[in-house]
Amino acid sequence: MRQALPREDLDHVIGLTGDVWRALSGTRWFVTGGTGFIGSWLLEVIQHANTSVSADIDVVVLSRAPQRAIESASHLFGPGGRISLIAGDVTTFATDIGAIDVCVHAATDVADTTKAADYQRIFDSGTLGTRRVLDAAIAHGASRFLLTSSGAVYGTQPPELERVPESYGGAPDPLDYRTAYGQGKRAAEWLATAAVSRGLPNVAIARIFALLGPGLPLHGPFAAGNFIRDALAGQPITIRDGRPVRSYLYASDACIWLLHILLTGANGGAYNLGSERPVSIADLAGTIERLFDREPRVEASKALPNSLPPRYVPDTSKARTGLGLAEYTSLEAGLTKTINWSRAAAIA
Repeated sequence: MRQALPREDLDHVIGLTGDVWRALSGTRWFVTGGTGFIGSWLLEVIQHANTSVSADIDVVVLSRAPQRAIESASHLFGPGGRISLIAGDVTTFATDIGAIDVCVHAATDVADTTKAADYQRIFDSGTLGTRRVLDAAIAHGASRFLLTSSGAVYGTQPPELERVPESYGGAPDPLDYRTAYGQGKRAAEWLATAAVSRGLPNVAIARIFALLGPGLPLHGPFAAGNFIRDALAGQPITIRDGRPVRSYLYASDACIWLLHILLTGANGGAYNLGSERPVSIADLAGTIERLFDREPRVEASKALPNSLPPRYVPDTSKARTGLGLAEYTSLEAGLTKTINWSRAAAIA
């Protein structure tokens, strides 16, 4: 059973998104990916907005396994609430979902390790799935559409490029079948912006980089989650290469960004969403060890001669200056919150 998110985090999001709830009060939302990491955060935020500021929002959530979703998060999907589930896969679901005002398309298989090597499915989810969701949004009168994309659309970030901006023209290698996720997200962005000409009034895109926070999978493809898992088990954190550089935005901050991009983002525009603070994998592991009051036991890998470490760090000046957004939670505070929640979940 998944426990509720920290009340202080939900209050933090609501406190910085008042204009969203005023503008979208009384609307009906269609959300895909609502049982995933970021999707479930958004749903808890909406639920909290309903109870704390009378947002009066109804949400219908697409799920491949509704009963499993109810059993794992009854506080979200239990009977009598404003959030309901419909069964279906994003590529094949029945589109008779009723009138909607807002659509958030956050479905992805990237966190599911059992499907990580099914590259065709990953690509189809990004392309066929997005087309189907867009068709449903247009058919049922949505006035706003938010696509959660990814920094993977840029392909490999040159290690000499400190932060990658939205204007960067890089792309995943089309001859590498393993780039299915990035290729699918690029196609999804094109489909979303093309939908404006098909009658969708407003489309915004968030290119999400690395996140962390309560609910982060501890057995997925996320370094922070895996490191916390090992530390909770009392095991040393092991890494293959400590040189790669990433950055990590806390999930409540990500929700604030997503909601503002949804409401005031430029129509057809894309915004990087993430932290600008670079952190090596070795430093991340060492920080987690220290937060567990343990001496770091991570051996830094040997750097290759005359080489720069791989990077995955966004330039977020477009969102910060254009939408007035900021990074509100430090890496250390975010990791501490994630650790405490994960520790409580492990003993619940």
